[in-house]
Amino acid sequence: MKRCLVLAAVLVSGAASITVAALQPPVSQPNVIEIDKLKDNLYVMKGGGGNSSVFITANGVVVVDTKNPGWGQPLLDAIRKVTNRPVTTIINTHTHGDHVSGNVDFADNVEVIAHENTAANMKQMRPNSSAAPNPNPPNIFRDHNGKGLPKRTFSDRLTLGRGSDQIDLMYFGRAHTNGDALVFFPAHRVLHLADVYPGTELPIMDSNNGGAGVGYADTLVRISAFAEKSADVLVNGHRNTTSTNADLKDFIQFVRGYVKDVQSGKAAGRTVDEVAASWKPPSGYTAQAPRVRANAQLIFNETR
Repeated sequence: MKRCLVLAAVLVSGAASITVAALQPPVSQPNVIEIDKLKDNLYVMKGGGGNSSVFITANGVVVVDTKNPGWGQPLLDAIRKVTNRPVTTIINTHTHGDHVSGNVDFADNVEVIAHENTAANMKQMRPNSSAAPNPNPPNIFRDHNGKGLPKRTFSDRLTLGRGSDQIDLMYFGRAHTNGDALVFFPAHRVLHLADVYPGTELPIMDSNNGGAGVGYADTLVRISAFAEKSADVLVNGHRNTTSTNADLKDFIQFVRGYVKDVQSGKAAGRTVDEVAASWKPPSGYTAQAPRVRANAQLIFNETR
């Protein structure tokens, strides 16, 4: 009888422990930034959104893109692991929240630079057209009274610094959005493309923020022509590895093939949904279904 009572007590105690454990909030995981060193003063910091390039100059640190909400401070902490110099400049490649939201965690005196179209888009923070089910994202800049918005813009090209510290900001036309800035570090022959070139995945053609469908590949061709002469290493928006211009050229053919398939489907009288449901990426490439559908709709709209 005593053994039964003891066993019952153990079972009750165990059940209570399980219940208490179930009621406990999950242990939050730290926001971990992975640091890849490209050159002595140039790093790619990954995790928490789009890849960030971190360039250490004589006058301070230039950061390209600042990740998702809540990841600005972890990015700053990672930067402090490689340098004690202050961050002086943020360059935002485009408007999406996983590349710009960390801006609000940086000091007020940090200069924020973006293409003029991106600066306008960041004031609105419209949803990405490929999002499913396309919810309205929080406007982090409105919620922070405009902190982190670009105060300096450019249209075609802007050069910062000189000599080994030089950075060139360039715009080659509509692609992922209508304000995709490419960031070139000439001393290292490194070109940061961000989400214009996602690697082996069908790109987002964000019509809500001015992105192109039919003309996407043409913009990539102009980028490739520059990279062919000037850059050895391409930094993508999210990939774990860097790329080469040969990789980019293959990607251009992938995009052209997708656009041609969608246009052929429209010409044959098929609907957007029919085209999107039947299209499959070629070997070596991937595509998210909502993105295939949203991009196809944009290409239908652009094709007369």
